[in-house]
Amino acid sequence: MNSLVKTSKISILRNKSVIPFLTAVRSHWNKDFKPGPYPITEEQRIAAAKKYGIPIEEYEPYPDNGSGSGDYPKFRPESGESRDPFYPWDNPELKRNFGETLHSDFDMYTEDRYDINRKLRYPLWVMWLQFLGVIGGFAFLHWWTYQFRMFLAATPRQYPTDGKVHYTFEKP
Repeated sequence: MNSLVKTSKISILRNKSVIPFLTAVRSHWNKDFKPGPYPITEEQRIAAAKKYGIPIEEYEPYPDNGSGSGDYPKFRPESGESRDPFYPWDNPELKRNFGETLHSDFDMYTEDRYDINRKLRYPLWVMWLQFLGVIGGFAFLHWWTYQFRMFLAATPRQYPTDGKVHYTFEKP
């Protein structure tokens, strides 16, 4: 335990007490999963599969179409809603384990975002028909009642006429 505890000079000076700081142990850094160049040879494919911890038979990179994905593996999308809620995840909030390679669009497939397996209650054409019906109904109602505009009563405009005193704030 003593090998993990570090003290700093600042903590000794503050209140003349020692505040221990534990160092975090990690097996990778975020730059380790940064995509490299697209694998062209079989040796590069094997090295990329080992880099991401995927069996060589299952490793398939994104196509080299200029999107910048490089050697990052192409996974089947799996949303957070589809994952087992009773599995003992290392990070249960995101339903993922430590060191797990993520989908390139992981932020889109979290539990509070898009769910791939979601079935729509109504077909898409019915939802469009409902939307256009409501918007069209309000547009027609506005067009039909436009001539009967309602507003608060106001006095007629007070324009200056001949013979009346009209005050201005201009200097003579």
